[in-house]
Amino acid sequence: MQPLSRRTFLATGLGALASPLLAQTGTAPAHHGAIVGHGEFRYRVDKLWCQADPAKHPVKDCHEMAQASDGRLFLITNHAKHDVLVFDTEGKVLDAWSLGLKSGHGLTLARGADGAEHAYLTANSGRILKCTLDGKPVLELPDPRKCGAYGVNDPYSPTETAVDAEGGIHVADGYGSQFILRFDRAGKYLGKFGGKSTQPTNPGKFMQAHGVAIDTRGPEPLLVCTERIRNEFNWFTLDGKHVRGVFLPGAYVSRPVIAGRHLYSGVCFGAKPDDHRMWQGRGFVTILDDRDRVVSNPGGTEPKYEDGRLKPMLQDLPVFNNCHDVCVLSGGDLIVCQWNSGATYPVRLRKLA
Repeated sequence: MQPLSRRTFLATGLGALASPLLAQTGTAPAHHGAIVGHGEFRYRVDKLWCQADPAKHPVKDCHEMAQASDGRLFLITNHAKHDVLVFDTEGKVLDAWSLGLKSGHGLTLARGADGAEHAYLTANSGRILKCTLDGKPVLELPDPRKCGAYGVNDPYSPTETAVDAEGGIHVADGYGSQFILRFDRAGKYLGKFGGKSTQPTNPGKFMQAHGVAIDTRGPEPLLVCTERIRNEFNWFTLDGKHVRGVFLPGAYVSRPVIAGRHLYSGVCFGAKPDDHRMWQGRGFVTILDDRDRVVSNPGGTEPKYEDGRLKPMLQDLPVFNNCHDVCVLSGGDLIVCQWNSGATYPVRLRKLA
């Protein structure tokens, strides 16, 4: 890529000029200002939007981010100092929570029947907290080994939650026993489905059930689950009946994010042109329409279909290392969180008109 011209650099906006990194070093990071994506989903890369001070609000892995109805952005990290950072849309830190999780991984925002919005925090250590938006816990889900879901020696390391319209909580045990666990709004265990698979294809079971989301784009709500190791998303009824799956060759996807008629996901690991194993440092973003077809890969190669089959997708421009989540802002911009990427803050993709 050619160096950024002064005009292109200034076009990235005043938010870039306010960045602590730019103020300290006088230079922009690699690929800041680059254009990525395809078709209607093209973006300008903004690596300088975040105004957080690393000395005051450090991060380790920026696992997931979600936007509240009032516009605030909630980020979960696994840094020992803070579990959650709260930003405004211009990257200023508004609040920080220290709940002692230390292994924060999943963050979901959901509004209950009473109209109150809550944050559901998932820690790989086995804790899942429901909190008010000022960081006060109001519910903690039981350990499945203590509520009849698992045996006492079964591994449990949850990665994500999804909350349905009735307040039911669906937990992906993505680093543990590979079940999707169901709890009611009060935290009572209801059942589970899935379980570990060692086969390359085994609908209804998982090699890594990394993420979950409620998909309301169809006639009935479905639970869409990440099968990262097999490069798949799979859809289920809310009680666990398998409905369909989509194969995304080359994309070791993270959690699904439903926004409008599209599904967005960070590709945490990617393939190489001659080697489709799981490689770090090969991340990008993938976007699917409501027919389960990939329409854009910001940071990745253009999606191509041949005889109805999607060809392998690869990183095209190394804007990202390991994309762990995508937050879709109300105006269409994306904020991409990363795992194992040098303790960097999330990257903003500003959507082009």
